[in-house]
Amino acid sequence: MSRLYAALGFAQIDPRVPELRLLHRWLDNWGGIGDITVAMFREGWDLQLTEYGDGHWRATFYVTGQAHSIVGGSAWEPTPWRAVQNAAWEALPAAERSL
Repeated sequence: MSRLYAALGFAQIDPRVPELRLLHRWLDNWGGIGDITVAMFREGWDLQLTEYGDGHWRATFYVTGQAHSIVGGSAWEPTPWRAVQNAAWEALPAAERSL
């Protein structure tokens, strides 16, 4: 989990920073969404990703196996990868508090 936590933390920094271009090349696409989704699933989270007609995306992580009543993290962003990254970043601290 520490690698996921580090990657998501650095992903919060502006992608124009030269040292972070490689990280954003990895995460800022559909493959990155898949990698984050698999890692979060291993930590006990399900993802719901929804596109809205206004060009925004909502990503929400729910506790796995629940009736989607326990929200760990949610984000509303103009790209699906930013929504997933921010929602995962929000959910991870909640996961650590429950350990």
